[in-house]
Amino acid sequence: MKNRLLAFAWITWAFVAVASAANKKFTLVIDAGHGGHDAGAIGAITKEKIINLNVALAFGKLVERNCPDVQVIYTRKTDVFVPLHVRADIANKAKADLFISIHTNSLPKGRIARGLETYTLGMHRVSDNLDVAKRENSVILIETDYKQRYQGFDPRSAESYIMFEFMQDRNMAQSVELAKCVQRRACASAARQNKGVKQAGFLVLRETSMPSCLIELGFISTPDEECFLDSNAGVEQLGKGIYQAFMDYRGQYDKKITVPYKAETHQEVNIPTVVPKKEPKPEVKKQEPEAPKVPESPVTPEPSESSEQPVPTEQQPAVPCAPVFKLQVLTSNKQLEPTDARLKGLTDATYYEEGGLYKYTIGASENYRELYQLRKSVLDKFPQAFIVAFRDGQKMDVREAIQEFKANETKK
Repeated sequence: MKNRLLAFAWITWAFVAVASAANKKFTLVIDAGHGGHDAGAIGAITKEKIINLNVALAFGKLVERNCPDVQVIYTRKTDVFVPLHVRADIANKAKADLFISIHTNSLPKGRIARGLETYTLGMHRVSDNLDVAKRENSVILIETDYKQRYQGFDPRSAESYIMFEFMQDRNMAQSVELAKCVQRRACASAARQNKGVKQAGFLVLRETSMPSCLIELGFISTPDEECFLDSNAGVEQLGKGIYQAFMDYRGQYDKKITVPYKAETHQEVNIPTVVPKKEPKPEVKKQEPEAPKVPESPVTPEPSESSEQPVPTEQQPAVPCAPVFKLQVLTSNKQLEPTDARLKGLTDATYYEEGGLYKYTIGASENYRELYQLRKSVLDKFPQAFIVAFRDGQKMDVREAIQEFKANETKK
């Protein structure tokens, strides 16, 4: 009898859990870039923060009006400043299904460009993409604690962006499909030039844990585009196009749609492919090793790897040590106790000092692929983690270290 009651209770609990999951609303977070004392790009007649907010609200109202089963969350609905990391926190805490960040592009005086482009997180493959990312990421410089908050990331330094080269996470394919939908729909709705889907190192996308994209609506620095972006017709058409893209994406990926919806027929537009449909074959055919296990020890300063190398003699010419890769997970302006909550239970973290900051790392291996796997395993706790490299205990350019690792791997 007791067993029957337990079985009944378990079945009831399982049924409630499934029903609860099925009734969970699809959550969309709409992020209007900049705001408050952060005006973003400034045009002749308006400011980026105003354009972004107007289009974000127009898009959101269409979703709210037509999709009662979608929860719409705005990072801001008025002209206020919201720190970049808070925008991502809003999405992560809400366990959002989708994050769309809306921005407006700009070029230096004397340069003219037109068109709409949509970005996903990834490697800045051309200098123009890097320039856009630098401009949008520079908002963190307004935050007084940005060096600690963003783990020493410097939005003005090209070296800081190397981490984005290897960020092909589980959301990348869906993010690219979303971006394609935006390009197709928004460009058609607002008669904008299609500048394609691109990748760049946007911090606001790096910090989120769901499919996401960042839209650059047009160029505020180009007079005719600025007039369109500032017009009621322009705002309405762009909001409608992004809404149609959202519905296309949801029809493809959300299996819980309860509102009758049929996507409009459309012709395919040739949009540059950022991520291939199929996963590329790995360079190494053998199975990748699991993340390296680091001996448990209290938090201590980084040991010098040079002490582990053989001492060169006259018969044995000195050979440079191979780069050692480590995973940087945390930056602090003071040394932390091993039990500090910011370490989130890590007992094997070590640190190195740089620029007056204590930078905590885990793992140590000459095999870059092992650290890449380690990073993937701790992303839930440390989404901002990135790989750094050392030679003889001294920090080195991680790009140079990766190139050396690949060259040595090819020789084997």
